[in-house]
Amino acid sequence: MNEPLSIVEIIFNASWQVLLVMALLMLASLTSWVMIFQRGFLLNATRRESSEFENEFWLSGKDLRKIFEEIESRTDQPVGLEQIFSSGFKEFSRLSQQEGSDPDRVMQNVQRAMRVALSREEERLETHLVFLATVGSTSPYIGLFGTVWGIMNSFRNLATVEQASLSIVAPGISEALIATAMGLFAAIPAVIAYNRYSAQVEIIVNRFEAFTDEFSGILYRAIHNE
Repeated sequence: MNEPLSIVEIIFNASWQVLLVMALLMLASLTSWVMIFQRGFLLNATRRESSEFENEFWLSGKDLRKIFEEIESRTDQPVGLEQIFSSGFKEFSRLSQQEGSDPDRVMQNVQRAMRVALSREEERLETHLVFLATVGSTSPYIGLFGTVWGIMNSFRNLATVEQASLSIVAPGISEALIATAMGLFAAIPAVIAYNRYSAQVEIIVNRFEAFTDEFSGILYRAIHNE
């Protein structure tokens, strides 16, 4: 009685077309997992740093210039709410010190600077999400291509023999099903991660926008009470 072929043997005995499909899916899966962990760490760090900055901003009672000077004195580039705050306060300090500056014009430039910083932060948070969406949407179709090719090979092998048997078509069908499974294995985590991280990015960006509006109100009152 013949021993059943292992999955590894089926993969290495597959046609080069199906092997290429499997290699592509494996590469996409490994890359997406790297990006999943990287995005997860980044978003968690962003939420934590935002909470720490908001506590310092609202609860510490520090002067705005003191907070700004502490951020500017660091060697690392500010990110998140620190970057939005730093961009807005830097523009506010520069323009408000100019003699005869129009308060409304100053606030327009400050809000523009914070919107640019907010846009860059949103872009930073959304990095690699498009790749996860692409893997999630295309991997099943790539796996399906390998499935179709494997079944085609099975029928070609069947046409070259006089008596058909399951042992002739089984390897081709097996490699076809493995290609399908690998496509799903690559797609499912990518889709779950994309949906989860997209929702988290939206929550974080809404948080940034709320801070931008509140900080604009503080600067507006400050410049009109001078």
